[in-house]
Amino acid sequence: MSISFELMAPIFRIYSLDKAREFYVDFLGFKIDWEHRFEPDAPVYMRVSRGGIALHLSEHHGDGTPGSIAYVYMTGVRELHRELNDKKYRHNRPGLQEQDWGMTEMTVVDPFNNRITFGERRQAAAT
Repeated sequence: MSISFELMAPIFRIYSLDKAREFYVDFLGFKIDWEHRFEPDAPVYMRVSRGGIALHLSEHHGDGTPGSIAYVYMTGVRELHRELNDKKYRHNRPGLQEQDWGMTEMTVVDPFNNRITFGERRQAAAT
């Protein structure tokens, strides 16, 4: 049997389910895969995804640290940038950065200070 990795899903700490839905679903375009609570008024633990990205969002004390960072390698970062800014979300208007190390990057910050940087490799200039 060989080793095979499947999906990685970072855990981000959240403090408000409504704000998390507004940011991850309405703004970023993720879908809610599932939500779990041990009791009706217990903290929520949920998974959201879009394409090949999955994130776990948790209201549980001790799950994740506010201010965590995830880096997503992708193609189409300019299109995603346009899509997000066209929504005119009042809490986040991300810019694009052309990094010296050959990446075009866009960073978004959720309401809990977690950051996701979306990066696309630039094509090397033809010589």
